[in-house]
Amino acid sequence: MRPSRAVASFDSATGMLRALSHCLSGQDAPALGAAPRAAVPVISALLGGVNRLPTSLADQVYAVSGVSEAVPPGRLADIDADDLAEWIVDHYPRRRYPVVFIGSSNGALMHLAAALDAPWLPQTLLIPVRRRGVDRDDPAAELEAGRHPGRELLRTNPELVLHHMHDPNQDRLMIAGMSYFRVKWRRLPVAYRRFIREHLAPDGVVVTSECELDWPVTRVDERHVFQFGALGGADEQEYFTGGPRVREFLRSYGSEHESWNPPQPDERRPEAEWGFEPELLDDLDALGFPVRRLRFAHPEDLSPAVAQLHRDWYAANDAPTDRLLVETFLLLEPHWALRTGSVPFWLTFNAGSSPRTLREHLDSVSYDEIRMMLFSHGTESIGLTPIETWQHLVGRARRFGTVLGADPAAYPRDFAGLVRAHRALTRVPARDELPKMSFHEAESLLRGSNVRL
Repeated sequence: MRPSRAVASFDSATGMLRALSHCLSGQDAPALGAAPRAAVPVISALLGGVNRLPTSLADQVYAVSGVSEAVPPGRLADIDADDLAEWIVDHYPRRRYPVVFIGSSNGALMHLAAALDAPWLPQTLLIPVRRRGVDRDDPAAELEAGRHPGRELLRTNPELVLHHMHDPNQDRLMIAGMSYFRVKWRRLPVAYRRFIREHLAPDGVVVTSECELDWPVTRVDERHVFQFGALGGADEQEYFTGGPRVREFLRSYGSEHESWNPPQPDERRPEAEWGFEPELLDDLDALGFPVRRLRFAHPEDLSPAVAQLHRDWYAANDAPTDRLLVETFLLLEPHWALRTGSVPFWLTFNAGSSPRTLREHLDSVSYDEIRMMLFSHGTESIGLTPIETWQHLVGRARRFGTVLGADPAAYPRDFAGLVRAHRALTRVPARDELPKMSFHEAESLLRGSNVRL
């Protein structure tokens, strides 16, 4: 099966791969980099039409668009991990790089990589698997539905571990007709080895991206775990024991359940979407190239550090530091952050601790201009941050603050905003291009932050 057909285009890893690879090619990534530029006006118009649909119909359209990407279970044995790795490295221009990043998905990392002119090789990908007849609020049934398909996928791919993730809170629309199979490489694929050997500069360095976030899981098989819930608006306790917010959420969606009854977790493992599988380190150490480990406890821990790194870098080159570009989930644009001289600040999602992370940064640093690219996931999920909170935060700019391309009345179903945010960003006046940062500079600037390198 072609990798582009097997891997979800709506996932964080895929979106970040597209955004960074476009940037290293000197291009931006309109429509999340998933469509030709000429098609963007049509896509924007279509999504604007979806915004105006009744809520129930808009939800159906959103869900169907995701299910259309899902792999039939009978085709999982046709997916080849080596082909997936080849597909990833083929995104990047063929030249020598001073650094190659590998590991956890992270939006702030994409900006660090762009500043260094460095590619990133993801450890984790999402394979959406088509399935029917499972109540999305019955996680035990979801685990059983994924048992045989998971076995088929892993049977032909011994280098992968499978995290079957099920989140009926934030992914409620998407999981109506699919399972989320997140796979992680535990061994370094051949294509990654070859790419590093052929494209890392003689004095270059391999840098791991290691997010240490973990989550309770249920062991299904030797290389297969089931993760119920995920990082976001609801906390672990609410997923596993319920509570007032869970009851109200399920009631609002007409569910017959008052809480979820997931399988009993029996261990903690790297979180499915963001966590790093450390077994990969064994192969990296044997490569023969210098390896540096970039480690952080939470995905957003890297964001303040990378924002300050850009401020220091800009100031050292006599460039202004007065613009902030806030990004969420896969809605990010390293190309335009550099073109506009914006300080990037990435947030994992539109819920949970993310507004606090941004608020703490704004308490310590002031900006004349603040622009935000706000991801809409289509669900009134537990812990969703209201649009008014985001508007208040960007309104802390001294001169100008805005949520780019947003339709506040449609949020969190502002599907057109996923395209219009990019278009609005392209209208920001460009600034002079700076020389690329060296890894030594980045290493020095990151010292003293809450990340370890």
